[in-house]
Amino acid sequence: MESSLAMNTLIFLGVAIIMVPLARKFGLSSVIGYILGGIIIGPYVLRLTGNNVNDIMHASEFGVIMLLFIVGLELEPRKFWEMRKKIMGLGLTQMLLTILLLFLVFISVGWRIDKAIAVAMCFALSSTAIVLQTLQEKNNFKTTAGEASFSTLLFQDISVIPILAILPIIANYKAKHHDNEIQILIQKLPQWLQAGTVILGVALLILLGRYVFVPFLRYVSKSGMAELLTASSLFLVIGVSELMVVIGLSPALGAFLAGVMLANSEFRHELEAQINPFKGLLLAVFFVSVGSTINFNIIQKDPLFIFSTVFAVLAVKFLVLYTIGKFYKIDTPQSFFYAFALSQVGEFAFVLINYASDLYLLSPELNAQLMAVTAITMCITPILLILNDKFITPKFIREIPEEEHDYNILDSDVTQKKIIIVGFGHFGSTVGRLLKANKISATVLDRDSDRVKLLRSYGFKVYYGDATRIPILRAAGIEDAEILVLCLDDSDDNMFIAELVREHYPEVKIFVRAKNRIDAYEYLNNGINHIYRETLGTAVDMAVDVLHETGMRKYAARRLGQRFMAIDKASVRKLAKMTEDQDVTLFSTKEILQREEELLAYDNLNFDTKNWEGSSSTEEEDEEESQD
Repeated sequence: MESSLAMNTLIFLGVAIIMVPLARKFGLSSVIGYILGGIIIGPYVLRLTGNNVNDIMHASEFGVIMLLFIVGLELEPRKFWEMRKKIMGLGLTQMLLTILLLFLVFISVGWRIDKAIAVAMCFALSSTAIVLQTLQEKNNFKTTAGEASFSTLLFQDISVIPILAILPIIANYKAKHHDNEIQILIQKLPQWLQAGTVILGVALLILLGRYVFVPFLRYVSKSGMAELLTASSLFLVIGVSELMVVIGLSPALGAFLAGVMLANSEFRHELEAQINPFKGLLLAVFFVSVGSTINFNIIQKDPLFIFSTVFAVLAVKFLVLYTIGKFYKIDTPQSFFYAFALSQVGEFAFVLINYASDLYLLSPELNAQLMAVTAITMCITPILLILNDKFITPKFIREIPEEEHDYNILDSDVTQKKIIIVGFGHFGSTVGRLLKANKISATVLDRDSDRVKLLRSYGFKVYYGDATRIPILRAAGIEDAEILVLCLDDSDDNMFIAELVREHYPEVKIFVRAKNRIDAYEYLNNGINHIYRETLGTAVDMAVDVLHETGMRKYAARRLGQRFMAIDKASVRKLAKMTEDQDVTLFSTKEILQREEELLAYDNLNFDTKNWEGSSSTEEEDEEESQD
């Protein structure tokens, strides 16, 4: 069935919408749902896709790039630098051992040396998309296995560059002027300089991140237009990816490094919220396209070769990864997860296998077979992880974990994002300063880029973002937050955010700023009990000082002020229930005001009577008054 690119995309999205909820209902990974959907609509079942499947796959591979950009935003440069030993140790060991063992396997079945080396290098890579998606779904990023997987994937992305340079050498192939494949800056450099492109790319991204990206985003944010920030986010990711292709770096690696460079900026959460929807959409289409490109005719012609190769690749990679995990003292269940998660062949193999075919290292028939092997291993991995979770891991996890291991959950960032403050003007900054003075950290969101820049220079953890959008709140950590403090000037925005959070995250405690009684009534009637009227405290403080200037003792004036505030808060809660009937409200207001007057008069009378009778003030009162 021939169809347009737009129609294919529509079909891909439709099958994803149907299959993923079905897969999740049966406790399966969303990746399985996507791939099964792709198989169903592919040219070998319902035949709903045309010749544009490969075009859709290449376009949707950009979802992997966006995914790595977001992962980079979550990883500060300091943390990335601390991981350098893991990246080099785990990644380099995995690549070398996997290539060596796969090379020996292929040589043993009679392959040529150049062909065996080329395929071994292609198959040594794992799927960044599948692994990171799985870690995200299972919330395993902060486990030991999660960090090991991430470190290994980063090194594999770096390895794509030398593999691209090595393949033509193995094939003894020289590019002709009319060749259009992989025409990048790296090929115009001498062989001994090509390895230096990694250093060049990293240095360039550091300079861009510090002196270009952040000032550019500040300039755009001043327009106050959300669509421009979305365009800027996409512009940055696409621009960095294309720049890395020109230099010779993997675009996914470039996007990750760009994310790391922006991880400490005030736009971190805003960028994450803007990119996330596009990332999720493109990844969904990518996984569906993987399923739709499995060539069942090729599998049917030689199933023994296809599945024996699949088994050999999975077995070799599992053995290598599990051994590395144990060598680096990762405990047994985490080593199993690490080995199963990275045992498949990655999406970069699609590009490298085609490139090897263009260099005449692989025949067209073998190219199609290896493509099928790659896709099948990607389909099998989520199933292996389910088997690991259900049958292997439970055998090793004790009922009561040891305190020093605690299932290998890392301490980094576990206690972050417990408090979120929205709005850091004169009201919110008072709250934030008091928390900071008591060494209580909070994530702050504000829409004034100049204010954000200033406050960050003073050490506050402030980010630029519009908290009326749920993606921004998610990026700021609302899912982990215990307290949300709303301090915006706009009461409507405070109410909107409060209702949004109560709907999606009812367990979060909300503390909200109210400008007056009317705001307070609305909050109370919507189930929000922690209300702070911005004029009440200062007005009472003023009245207390006036009373003191008239001759009243300071302690007595303060006592009256505190009593007034308590009565006023109680009256607001009572009146909030009566706002629908204005007549009743008016009567109740008069009644409560009269009660306030009576109580204050009674309190004042008792105090004066006590002093009139000659009883002296207490030592605590005298001490407090002398301090004033």
